[in-house]
Amino acid sequence: MLHNLLASLRAQTSNDKTESRRRHPRRECDQCVAVIHGQTFPVQDWSPGGVQITGDERLFSIGRDLDMVLKFKLRNHIVDVPVKGQIVRKGSARVAVCFEPLTQAIRRNFQQVVDDYVAREFANSQA
Repeated sequence: MLHNLLASLRAQTSNDKTESRRRHPRRECDQCVAVIHGQTFPVQDWSPGGVQITGDERLFSIGRDLDMVLKFKLRNHIVDVPVKGQIVRKGSARVAVCFEPLTQAIRRNFQQVVDDYVAREFANSQA
């Protein structure tokens, strides 16, 4: 009971009203593409735990390991983030990839993307 009380007092990482089984909140607001085997796929959403891309799901098989580069457009430059993962779900022209454990460098790059978005939104709110 004490555990439930303490859990209810913790700050939430997402503003979503619905219950979710996700470990990380998904981000849909960033301009991002995934480059896989030289092909570019639009990113539907991403989090530090994985990514969902839009593309022909017939090109991918569930359980397959995958190397990709996520390219994020920031205000002044593009950040390339090489990640490894495994395909966990596919269908309806979408493919979901779960990332392998992230290195500190990859975590810093993801944080840079989030920080750039926050700074951009703040600047837009002041204009």
